[in-house]
Amino acid sequence: MKPETLARTVALSSLLLAGQSAIASNAAAPSPALPTATHSGARDFDFLMGHWHVENRRLPKALSGSDEWETFAATQHAQKLPADIGNYDDFVPQGWRPGFVGLSFRVFNPTTGLWAIYWLNNQDGGIDKNTGALTAPVVGKFQNGVGVFEANDDYKGQAIRVRYTWSHITANNARWEQAFSPDGRTTWEVNWVMQFTRKPS
Repeated sequence: MKPETLARTVALSSLLLAGQSAIASNAAAPSPALPTATHSGARDFDFLMGHWHVENRRLPKALSGSDEWETFAATQHAQKLPADIGNYDDFVPQGWRPGFVGLSFRVFNPTTGLWAIYWLNNQDGGIDKNTGALTAPVVGKFQNGVGVFEANDDYKGQAIRVRYTWSHITANNARWEQAFSPDGRTTWEVNWVMQFTRKPS
């Protein structure tokens, strides 16, 4: 399936299946707006709209004591959904997993001021095999230019807490990282870091 077809399908199915209950349960712009604490939050991800080059550093064997990282490049294109509903992007790595396409789907809840972020891909679809619904999103918001989003998850049969962090945001750069906590947020292990550089228009 082409990335643009996948994106349209995911956007529609996510709105129908996820709604606002998932948010409660896990309680290209010419001049991108940077996240602040002075507005509702609906435009917190405006900085991400457009085309990006992404340098990835990933720990394939998370929570194992391993320090062997893999590195690879990817491209990403982020677009808004109408009426401040949210946004989505495609993630296409080069030379990592042939044919792999990932997609982040972000929905803003104007009542709570929180974002729900779903991760999908064309390998398993991001679908819970037991329920047929989208897997649980990470949920959170930006404060003072840093976005933190968390959820309970499962990693290779182990219950964990997963956290996404957006930081170091400018008009042309940003940093994203993923971390796992196996002990209820007492300790965290960062296992994936993305460095974003905006592509020229």
